[in-house]
Amino acid sequence: MQPVMSAQCTPTVGFEALRLLAGEPSATALVTADGTLTYAELDERVRDRRDKLGDGRRLVMVSCANALEPLVTYLAALSAGHPVLLVAGDADEPNQERNRIGLLERYNPDVVLAPVGNEWRLDERREGSRHTLHPELALLLSTSGSTGSPKLVRLSRENVRSNARSIADYLDLTPQDRAATTLPMHYCYGLSVVNSHLISGASLLLTERSVVESDFWNEFEAAGATSFAGVPYTFDLLDSIGFARREHTSLRYITQAGGRLGPDRVRSYARLGKERGFDFVVMYGQTEATARMAYLPPELTEERPESIGIPIPGGQFRIDDAGEDSVGELVYTGPNVMMGYAESPAELAAGPTVGDLRTGDLARQHDDGLFEIVGRSSRFVKIYGLRIDLDRVERLLADDGVEARAVNLEERLVVFVRQRWALGFVVPIAAEALGLPCHSVRAHLIEEFPLTSSGKPDTASLLREAALLERNVPLEDRSGAVTAENIRALYSTLLDRPDAVADDSFVALHGDSLSYVEVSVRLEQMLGTLPRDWPAKSAQELASHRTAPAGARPRRRLARMETSVVLRAIAIVLITGTHTNLLHVQGGAHLLLGILGFNLARFQFADVPRPMRLGKLLRSAVQIFVPAVLWIGGVALIGGMYEPATVFMLHNLLGGDERWTMQWQYWFLESVVWTILGLALVFCVPQLDRLERRYPFVFAACFVAGALVLRLLLTGGVEAGPTERYSLPIVLWLIALGWLIARSTEVKRRVLSSAVVVLTVSGFFGDPAREAITIAGLLLLLWIPAAPLPRILVPVLGVVASASLCTSSSGRSTRFSRTNSLYSPPSPPSRWGSSPGKDIPH
Repeated sequence: MQPVMSAQCTPTVGFEALRLLAGEPSATALVTADGTLTYAELDERVRDRRDKLGDGRRLVMVSCANALEPLVTYLAALSAGHPVLLVAGDADEPNQERNRIGLLERYNPDVVLAPVGNEWRLDERREGSRHTLHPELALLLSTSGSTGSPKLVRLSRENVRSNARSIADYLDLTPQDRAATTLPMHYCYGLSVVNSHLISGASLLLTERSVVESDFWNEFEAAGATSFAGVPYTFDLLDSIGFARREHTSLRYITQAGGRLGPDRVRSYARLGKERGFDFVVMYGQTEATARMAYLPPELTEERPESIGIPIPGGQFRIDDAGEDSVGELVYTGPNVMMGYAESPAELAAGPTVGDLRTGDLARQHDDGLFEIVGRSSRFVKIYGLRIDLDRVERLLADDGVEARAVNLEERLVVFVRQRWALGFVVPIAAEALGLPCHSVRAHLIEEFPLTSSGKPDTASLLREAALLERNVPLEDRSGAVTAENIRALYSTLLDRPDAVADDSFVALHGDSLSYVEVSVRLEQMLGTLPRDWPAKSAQELASHRTAPAGARPRRRLARMETSVVLRAIAIVLITGTHTNLLHVQGGAHLLLGILGFNLARFQFADVPRPMRLGKLLRSAVQIFVPAVLWIGGVALIGGMYEPATVFMLHNLLGGDERWTMQWQYWFLESVVWTILGLALVFCVPQLDRLERRYPFVFAACFVAGALVLRLLLTGGVEAGPTERYSLPIVLWLIALGWLIARSTEVKRRVLSSAVVVLTVSGFFGDPAREAITIAGLLLLLWIPAAPLPRILVPVLGVVASASLCTSSSGRSTRFSRTNSLYSPPSPPSRWGSSPGKDIPH
């Protein structure tokens, strides 16, 4: 870590240090990837960091991660009396980074710890402090995980200390306990795990890994960890990896908070714990109460899974304004109730402004003393652990011209609109602004917004309508999380593979470029940005791709779509527009040849046994050849337009006329089919198949070189003739270029491939504009894995791209899939021209 110069500050009188390290000096405090630290070693690091922070009180901002440096700085600041502002430290998450920058600018901390590259940097921004800090102020946290808001919760030393001790008390923590850090430290729930364990002399397994990673469980077992904490989404992830089938001998208890977990799932985990020897502890809390307010004793979890339990030690509940059904607002009192909120630096000097904490939850107390939450008394709801202001949702959409009403139903945000066009607009806008995954937001059309007799919005009617509509949502869309079963079902439907299982990947199910577009677009909607190698990942692995409760958080109004899909859509628009004389931009068809080679390398050349590879190639050829021959043959029989060589896709190979005729119309289809069959023949040779697997880039480069030599021999120069540019032997190098691009996985290989693209395409058409289109498309395919686009365009581009494999001779799109083959009939002969100037010439 880079050092900070020592601060020259005047000590502030009247504050007391908060020390959380209570373990024996020789006892283990932390287990990290680099080894273990005893309490004595951790205390030494804390003292050293405290000296660097200086003596005078200062506002310290810590960008958090479950790592040693943020933890040491947090503990050092508390022990020296410096108020600490904890923020998310993941710069790769746009919402978190915007929130961090916003808080940095608004509160202007004196010292900042943040990651810079692969190291942590402690930055002293000034000597002393520019802030007036209340003597009791110890900690500043964002409210219940909310993002983008400058409102902070002000917590005192007593708030932090008392809540940590209460949690340690009811969990019966001892020095033998060791918790894995499964939640972020800037989140009050995750921080409470840290505080309660250190104050009781227990230890922590510091890890950034997700519970879906096998390495997490390897570390868990190796460290002898005894517990972990989870929000509802954590248990979706656990279900996806078959947690119930695993044995974890050291596990003593699991805690759950951060939102309501359904009673059936609570009971299920309680029973699992009873079988496996661990407790399942349901808890309830808010940031405003430092973390925890209630817990359900584990012996009651199976019997009363709907309950939040009883107040934590030192706390009390009461029900205010209870009606005839004994339901009223839940109010909490205890030493862990916050000092108050802060919305500006000036409020950091304020003392306690809150006595009783009005939770905003509607609750009842049963005869056995247990409390149950039955709803919300305000327009604030909790979804995926995030506090969502429903009024803000409506204002946000109104700013974009959409009148809407928002309600919360079972951990989902349901938005009603009266404009049909807004249905596709609401989900991405709301999800992006609030940091929610898209699958947790629903949009429904309603004729009129219901009103009460007093003219106010009738929320109860909207909730009833939402419940009715949600019952009609397909099962795979109801889940609060994307599971392996959702993805398996998607594969089963789109790939026509009812035998698909969760361990299957797109490649293993013989997915190809014909089905690729629709599958990738649907997966993007479910998971957000896909990993580049998603076709080779199983449904199980893809389901774990989203590893944070907030899900994918794309930039506002923007989504990322694979570049190959975008280019396919652009190419078909250029081709169709040129043939209908709406525009004159050529190069799209030859760009599609490059994309064809790119996708062949990704799907048909997958790392599977040779017989399977050959089968994939032959199936792809048949899927194109059979419907094409049937259609073209039918047209030939009815209109006498095509010769037998054209019907059976032999015109290109048998040698066509040097001038353009109608027999050239299906040159693209012929190129695709015979290239695939030729490659199948290549891989029939075991030695060649092994060479391609061992040296994929070199093999592709040799294929490009061979195809270029063939082109030059046949054309006698760089530029191809008017019909030569549609002849398979002369355009084969473009397909090979796409193959080479797919194998260019390193920067130096991409640079080399870029040079090959520019040198080989230049001069081929004798038309610089056409060559520029092809070069630009291939370079984008090479360097840009995914392109940011307005989210509203994604469905449109997906449909267009899925029609872009082949184009009929009239310029009308032709789509092939596993379930249908749609051809547009060619235009009447009187409309055919004789000029070969367009991509798929007339």
